[in-house]
Amino acid sequence: MYPDSEILFPARCIPELRSVRPGISWREVVDHISSLPEGHEDILAFSLMMIRLSNCLTCDLDSYRASLGCVQCARRTIQGFKGSDPELLQKMEEAKIELHAYWDTSRVPAGDSGATLRGQSSSIRTRSRVKR
Repeated sequence: MYPDSEILFPARCIPELRSVRPGISWREVVDHISSLPEGHEDILAFSLMMIRLSNCLTCDLDSYRASLGCVQCARRTIQGFKGSDPELLQKMEEAKIELHAYWDTSRVPAGDSGATLRGQSSSIRTRSRVKR
């Protein structure tokens, strides 16, 4: 019925955005991010940026955007971005700063020093809740 549509922007769509903008810096960033493991902080920051720009949180399966699929929606979002490539990349850097701020204020699960959770591995940081 619909192409591949997910609840939030999936990292598998990132390589499809390489040729959407004419700037070399955009292509270099997309190439770099596409080569990283899925849980890397740069991929998480890029995904957070795309979730915000595309308004993924307001998409539902009955919407026109969902009928397009995530790749096409993301392509249209990046094509329609009115700012320059440096402005777009700045939005990604802002998302990365926000991720770091979240990680710094979140509790680290017991038994983990947190060193592997700061973008150095493919694990995604989660908060654990212990029932008492």
